[in-house]
Amino acid sequence: MRTRRGLTAVLLILTTTTLGALSGCAQSVDPIERLGKKAAARVHPTGPAEPAPYRRWGLAAPLAPAPKDPSRSLAGSPGTALPPVVDRIPTADKVVFLTYDDGAERDPRFIDMVRELRLPVSMFLTDSVVGPGYAHFARLQSVGANIQNHTLDHPALRGLPYAGQRAEICGQQDKLRSRFGLRPRLFRPPYGAYDTTTRRAAADCGITAIVLWRVSMGPTDLTYTHGPHHLHPGDVIAVAPDESPGPGLRERTTRLLRRVQEQGLTVARLEDYV
Repeated sequence: MRTRRGLTAVLLILTTTTLGALSGCAQSVDPIERLGKKAAARVHPTGPAEPAPYRRWGLAAPLAPAPKDPSRSLAGSPGTALPPVVDRIPTADKVVFLTYDDGAERDPRFIDMVRELRLPVSMFLTDSVVGPGYAHFARLQSVGANIQNHTLDHPALRGLPYAGQRAEICGQQDKLRSRFGLRPRLFRPPYGAYDTTTRRAAADCGITAIVLWRVSMGPTDLTYTHGPHHLHPGDVIAVAPDESPGPGLRERTTRLLRRVQEQGLTVARLEDYV
């Protein structure tokens, strides 16, 4: 009887020990499982998703893509005729064109805006205004902006002799070629002032079109040089430099893009149409 009780006690001890060991093994796996779950949570975060680029830049919807095949081109041959002067492009495409002058504003976040929105913009640069800031515009060019000519020193060209006008236009052509490896095809005279001599000098410098503007975007709203006071397909828009207190370059561009979208238009690359 005592022997049977002893065997029973031994069996109970062995059973308890075995279950305890098994239980201990189960607990030792637990931290590894927890680490695995934490690692998985890092790979698949549960936080809020990044906003779409258009929302990040203050738009309610993405910009519609521009047509792949422009319906009209005004490209000419340098040196063979006077270049046309345009402030809008006659086209059936529902597009407008964004242009920026001088080069005084060098907001690095504007580069991000152009890149993320894939925004086709044309920058008409003046050497004396850009000064040491050409690296900023090289970065803009690398994300899709186009670089064009706005003279060396920003004089009013109308009435100046041929030699002076040619020096201003060709001199900036040479500067831009040395900085960016290209000679621009497009030229914007400062203040929109030009004459036949300007056109002749521009042609001799390799310019194929003189680009003015029908619409300008100021600190708060659009203004129109002539014609209907609403955006029209083919309009060239000048985004005015920030010369007074008010919204900066990015905010003015956002306001302009909202107006473009409200009127059922989108932004196209000017150089594809001129």
